[in-house]
Amino acid sequence: MGDIFSNLGLGFAVALTLQNIALCFLGCMVGTLVGVLPGVGPIATIAMLLPITFGLDPVGALIMLAGIYYGAQYGGSTTAILVNIPGEAASVVTTLDGHQMARQGRAGVALGIAAIGSFFAGTVATVIIAALGAPLTRLALVFGPAEYFSLMVMGLVFAVVLARGSILKAVTMILIGILGSTVGTDLETGQERMTFGFPFLSDGIDFAVLAMGLFGIAEIMRNLEHTETRDVVRAAIGRLLPSAEDFRQAAAPILRGTLIGGALGILPGNGAVLGPFASYTVEKKLAKDPRRFGRGAIEGVAGPESANNAGAQTSFIPLLTLGIPPNAVMALMVGAMTIHGIVPGPQVMTKNPNLFWGMIASMWIGNLMLLVINLPLIGLWVRLLKVPYRLMFPAILMFCCIGIYSINSATTDVMAIAVFGLVGYVFIKFGFEPAPLLLGFVLGKLMEENLRRALIISRGDMMTFVERPISAGLLIVAVLLLAVAVLPTIRKGRDEVFVE
Repeated sequence: MGDIFSNLGLGFAVALTLQNIALCFLGCMVGTLVGVLPGVGPIATIAMLLPITFGLDPVGALIMLAGIYYGAQYGGSTTAILVNIPGEAASVVTTLDGHQMARQGRAGVALGIAAIGSFFAGTVATVIIAALGAPLTRLALVFGPAEYFSLMVMGLVFAVVLARGSILKAVTMILIGILGSTVGTDLETGQERMTFGFPFLSDGIDFAVLAMGLFGIAEIMRNLEHTETRDVVRAAIGRLLPSAEDFRQAAAPILRGTLIGGALGILPGNGAVLGPFASYTVEKKLAKDPRRFGRGAIEGVAGPESANNAGAQTSFIPLLTLGIPPNAVMALMVGAMTIHGIVPGPQVMTKNPNLFWGMIASMWIGNLMLLVINLPLIGLWVRLLKVPYRLMFPAILMFCCIGIYSINSATTDVMAIAVFGLVGYVFIKFGFEPAPLLLGFVLGKLMEENLRRALIISRGDMMTFVERPISAGLLIVAVLLLAVAVLPTIRKGRDEVFVE
């Protein structure tokens, strides 16, 4: 316990520098804005802002990007409650009761309880990360190349199991991502692979280009084809501070939501998205009168919002301790760390303690900032919600092009984001989710590297993956998960969860 406090002391010393406070505030502010404006998600925003982080030190860059992610969770609730549009995928559940509360003239109470629940959940999640960080890192240091390869296979299987829609489509996207990661010059042999004679592909596909195309440009194209109907609440927002009775009703759901979201957020494969759904289901089951849900029940806002924010923050655990990104946003974080020369994994805590503990401390500071940013500025967010998307997209598009050009000053990069944007849009139209592709792309390089190392150590013996107990255990879990996901009853339940 003493270690945790001394480590958190180091973290706060790093996070409380003037530059890092400013970057944390900027990230939280941008994240909230992204969550509030429907159609601009945190994945697209982080992809767009990656080029800006090149000039920053790694700690500050990651603090800002993390702020955007959990800030978007907060902002998403504002849109869900006031406009009945989930600003972020995880805010889908909040629309059910949050918007009904707003229509009953209780928008302020719904926003207040969402912010308070999110702050509590974020604080608890920060403590969980601090407590689990050291033991998980010690465990990870036992891992060799074979164990790492098997762990990544398990992470990708989790991504398949928890991806929306068809399992076959999710597997296809992951395989395309892994294939894309092999483009470029082989580091060991110097041979060019799948470059098709194009010189700009000899260094491989640039991560920032792929991410911005698949998420930034494709998202703009997808949003443009939808004509927006924004049901902005006309009634007064009302008081923001919930009453004693509201607190009494919301206290237990906030606590349960925090625990559910925190536990699911650790799962690789975007378990954090399941948190709000699971929390809502639990609250409805425990309610004395379940018919209140969908008609403005405060528990239907408090529980899912707490689960949402707790899951967003505990999803940093597999990233920081094992180097495994559990979702697309964390895959972008891996990209940001790699750009700054940091190898994600157990060595982060031992080699870069400032980065590890600075990020954890900044999450608590960020949660406090979000409480201050969200509640007093509700009037500003309401006015922003009235801005039509057709006026925003040219600015977003221009920002994407300038940002990507600034990395390598290469016009081919600008053309590449257009191509990947078109590819991403086609994937979305045919029901293929781009997030597993990005996970496959990020983990593909690491998987190949660890596969080769393991085979060099074992002199080409493939049995090394099943002879080593931890590696064999991870592969067994992966096979069982895939088998369970294919079972008809499980698949039916899974499809129901992800119906929007």
